[in-house]
Amino acid sequence: MKKVTLYTQPECPPCEVVKMYLKEHNVEYKEINIKEDEQARDYLVKELKSYSTPTITVDSVVISGFNLEALTEALNK
Repeated sequence: MKKVTLYTQPECPPCEVVKMYLKEHNVEYKEINIKEDEQARDYLVKELKSYSTPTITVDSVVISGFNLEALTEALNK
């Protein structure tokens, strides 16, 4: 099973779309709200080199921003 983590923040419509997509495809994931978790926000920027939400990690693949095509590809690898 792939390890999927979704980095979100409040009032992020693309984040909601990604959550719906993951639920519709029965993908288990961990959601981290970067507004509530300062360490996660720092990790997102410093380690994942991402400055936007949603950011999704699928195992070692990082998808920054809203990109369902890249997400689908990463999930199907």
